[in-house]
Amino acid sequence: MSEILQAYLLYGLAWIAFGGTHSVLASATLKRQLAHIAGASYRLTYNGFAIISLAVTFWVGYLVFAETEAFELTNTIKVVLGVTQISGWFLMYFALGQYDLGRFAGTHQFKNRNTNALSDDDEALQTKGLHHYVRHPLYSAVFLVLWGAAWTPFGLATAIFGSGYLLIGTYFEERRLLARHGETYADYRGHVPAFIPWRGRAV
Repeated sequence: MSEILQAYLLYGLAWIAFGGTHSVLASATLKRQLAHIAGASYRLTYNGFAIISLAVTFWVGYLVFAETEAFELTNTIKVVLGVTQISGWFLMYFALGQYDLGRFAGTHQFKNRNTNALSDDDEALQTKGLHHYVRHPLYSAVFLVLWGAAWTPFGLATAIFGSGYLLIGTYFEERRLLARHGETYADYRGHVPAFIPWRGRAV
């Protein structure tokens, strides 16, 4: 097996380990058990572990692709990739502004641990702003950032494995949203695309 294939295999295994661990920790049963143990700090702890494990995954990729060189690309392709990545960062900035970041990160739950404030990790269903056009604008932004950085073997592998992780994660997230919001989300999903706003302003 060539060194480049070995690098893709090892990096792919690192992504599988990350995704598998993340999925197990996010399962409803284990989530309830860990939330009972960690209390109001559960969401902060969960996100902290996710960030560290993702950083380790990237570190593995950096090591196994350390000896590879960037692809030989034309200037036009370089510009396209650059514009794609910059567009992704801008979209991510605007997408994040439409979420309750305190609740998402877990700081809201921790700050209100001694009160009767709502402790649910989930926000109300978002259908306004960018969500008029796509159901998952934050994921759309991450796709753009990932593929805009695919000008090296490491970047391409990250785009491939990262995209696979997002697609699988979207499947399970939508199952959770359907269970939580029922027909409301089913109707919304029937009108609004997942990632690409091909219908324009759908709702």
